[in-house]
Amino acid sequence: MSTADLPKQYDPQDAQRRWYDFWLQKGYFHADPSSKKPPYTIVIPPPNVTGALHLGHALNNTLQDILIRWKRMQGYDALWMPGTDHAGIATQAVVERRLLEEEKKTRHDLGREALVERIWAWKDEYEKRILSQLRLMGCSCDWERTRFTLDEICARAVRVTFFRLFQADKIYRGKRLVNWDAHLRTAVADDEIYYEDVKGQLWTIRYPVAGSTTGEALHVATTRPETLLGDTAVAVHPDDPRYQHLIGRSVSLPLTGREIPIIADGLLVDPKFGTGCVKVTPAHDPNDYQTGLRHALPMINLLNPDGTFNENAGAYAGLDRRIVRKRVVADLEAQGLLEKTEPYATRLNYSDRSKTPIEPYLSDQWFVRMDDLAQSAMDAVISGRVKIHPERYAKSYLDWLGEKRDWCISRQLWWGHRIPIWHCDEATEADLERAFAGRTDVSWRKAEAGGWLICAETDLPADALGPQFELRQDPDVLDTWFSSALWPHSTLGWPEETPELAKYYPTNVLSTARDIITLWVARMVMFGLFNRNEVPFKDVFIHPVIQDGKGQRMSKSAGNGIDPVDIIDLYGADALRYTLAYSATETQDLRMPVDKAKLPDGRQVNTSERFEQGRTFPNKFWNAARLVLLNLEGYEPERVDVRSLPVEDRWILSRLREVQDATTRDLETFHFAEATKGLRDFTWNEFCDWYLEFAKGRLRDPQSRPTAQRVVAAVLDGLCRLLHPIMPFVTEQVWQALAQVAPSRGLPEPGPAAESVCIAPWPNYPDSWDDAQATAIVVENWQGPITVIRNLLAENNVPKAAKIHPIIVAANEGVASRVRLGEPFLRAITPCESVTIVTESEEPPGSVVAVGSDVRIILPLEDVIDLEAEAARHRKSLSDIDRQLASIRSKLGNEAFVSKAPVAVVEQQRAKDAELVAQREMVAALLAKAEAKP
Repeated sequence: MSTADLPKQYDPQDAQRRWYDFWLQKGYFHADPSSKKPPYTIVIPPPNVTGALHLGHALNNTLQDILIRWKRMQGYDALWMPGTDHAGIATQAVVERRLLEEEKKTRHDLGREALVERIWAWKDEYEKRILSQLRLMGCSCDWERTRFTLDEICARAVRVTFFRLFQADKIYRGKRLVNWDAHLRTAVADDEIYYEDVKGQLWTIRYPVAGSTTGEALHVATTRPETLLGDTAVAVHPDDPRYQHLIGRSVSLPLTGREIPIIADGLLVDPKFGTGCVKVTPAHDPNDYQTGLRHALPMINLLNPDGTFNENAGAYAGLDRRIVRKRVVADLEAQGLLEKTEPYATRLNYSDRSKTPIEPYLSDQWFVRMDDLAQSAMDAVISGRVKIHPERYAKSYLDWLGEKRDWCISRQLWWGHRIPIWHCDEATEADLERAFAGRTDVSWRKAEAGGWLICAETDLPADALGPQFELRQDPDVLDTWFSSALWPHSTLGWPEETPELAKYYPTNVLSTARDIITLWVARMVMFGLFNRNEVPFKDVFIHPVIQDGKGQRMSKSAGNGIDPVDIIDLYGADALRYTLAYSATETQDLRMPVDKAKLPDGRQVNTSERFEQGRTFPNKFWNAARLVLLNLEGYEPERVDVRSLPVEDRWILSRLREVQDATTRDLETFHFAEATKGLRDFTWNEFCDWYLEFAKGRLRDPQSRPTAQRVVAAVLDGLCRLLHPIMPFVTEQVWQALAQVAPSRGLPEPGPAAESVCIAPWPNYPDSWDDAQATAIVVENWQGPITVIRNLLAENNVPKAAKIHPIIVAANEGVASRVRLGEPFLRAITPCESVTIVTESEEPPGSVVAVGSDVRIILPLEDVIDLEAEAARHRKSLSDIDRQLASIRSKLGNEAFVSKAPVAVVEQQRAKDAELVAQREMVAALLAKAEAKP
């Protein structure tokens, strides 16, 4: 792009189309394990193939891309591993819902194979969409290495890990109480449920004491009367004098007549709460389950997988659990066993996937023993091998692992990694030894419920033990987080010892959200240590969660979500990235007010005013760069002695080195907002607003032009490189245009520029550029007086066309000489026709005066402004202020208003009063100056 072709306005869509394809064609994003460069690796948190990316994805991927681009420029062999997650429950639920809505069919109508085929088609469509959105954002992933958690490489890692855990006796199958999603008919993890407080009822039920001749009964209060059908005890506190005489006896279970024991349990029962009697339903309540284990109670499961009651419910079998509740309550009342019903607020568990209530459910599931695995992951953080940023999030990581609860890894789904276990009930161990003799990829053990569990790294045929024995593969699939926990090493080819694994593992940084610290981060550390004896990453950065302006989490269903693609269509990818990086502070939540905007095609979409602010910065940088490029005609690269440069050049180079150092330090410590703000302030304020103004005159002067061109080209070069990780497209656009006029540049010795800013070296300017003296002169002796003069002109309403003659009174001759160095800029930047710089001076009539650093600014205005008109304007302002004050003080003097109005309203009036008093003092001072006579 030549300077003649430079458009006046930056076109982000054009830049995005042009330069992303250019980067891909050049192969800049592809890492090479044979390279001698040191590795730097990030694995992308794989988005679920359930839909499009949201703003949280955009934030996280922007931050990862900033790190990757920065490290690539620092000379690292940077690998950003892309990919997607099969998201077992979420993806199957979406496809099943579509199947029901469009075809009125369930998965059982299709069968396992046909449903899985449908889900693969969905995956292909939405994975393509997700990856294209990442490209649209400018993400510099190594697309040649794109992985999917169900692809062959990842599937191999899953099988080997499961097999090794099985051999190490860290995987077992047993009947345990789990969280059950009756809508999706699968177990879900503790971390995949949420809680809501709802208005419910508390039913108090009479449990007759068996054999009592006096009609004695225990009164039991419950929020779930339908589960009494599965009660196997009633518990009381062992020290409760009301019931000590009944411990060891029995009660007759209402509606069934079944006798169940009265037990003493100080852990379950609080004698001060309710009646002090608690029904124990071990198969349908987590606390009751533990009580059942302590007392060896029977566990009666009442539910079918679909949420209906089973044959253990007797007359209620086959009915939905909601209907059973109504019938049980009615039957209790009819039999005189319902003592009372009262309103009661209760907390319900809901499945995050189906948004339906969770049922505690006793079922056969697969588990990972967490004791040793969890401890190893805890030790990794405690020792500092894995560092979590901000540090406060290490607590939730350690607290969760410290519980060491066994992990339920089985899901009753059809989409996912099939559990590599085969069941056989009839064979003997000798049969197994004979069939699998010499095979190291097959292992077996006795099942908890009888028969054999046979684990294999590769699929086993049904007749692997011979025609007389049938092997049945377990129907369940693995929890999605099992395969995701292998992501840092499975994506690099493990269990094969690939060149990628040797070079890029362990990875460097994981960037993610706080809500999956336990679901994912902790488990990756566990499996990384188990499989590789190395942590999977050295640093974990937890980014803030984006909320709307009211503090609500953004979501498509709530209508308050912002689609990052819409923002790119409106403002460009650089604006999206800049805004998100600028907002990525260490706060836990990031609030972003949501507004409406109209796209060019007429669609109305959600946006935020913050992206409008983000749009202006790339444009500001483009306009500044265009100004520079249009003034580089005739540029010749030559060596420059930095120490002999003019003050303004030494100042901007000193500040450029400071900003480069600060930006590097901020990125090293994951302070993205600070890095972005620092670059923005330097670019907008110091480079655009000051330095370019200082340089304009020199760029027009044939004598000073060559040196000014070399310096300004070097500074623009540095800004392109520093800003590139945040705003890759506009910086590449400028870089390529700069290459047309200054292909060789740099200070003090010019050199050929890289063919793309994407691979240009990260700046590392020498300490010798630090120049405190030049900075002090520019900031204190030039910018200070110029700013004061501008403020005086604005405050006194001086016409823009007026020619003024300020007098600058310096504290001493040394200050005066430094101010004189900047006199040409003072006259160029302000409407000063002449400037008098002295160490002593009287104030001419009609002057206004302000004090700066080591200077006093005198601005004679007698012949510049109409003092009578100014006085009249100030008198009118005073009159308006006095009217407002009178109204406010009338209210505040009214005792009825002060005593009856809300406190906030009264305080607001008092604050307004104070504000108007301050305004009045300022206007009165201006009026006094305007009325002063010569």
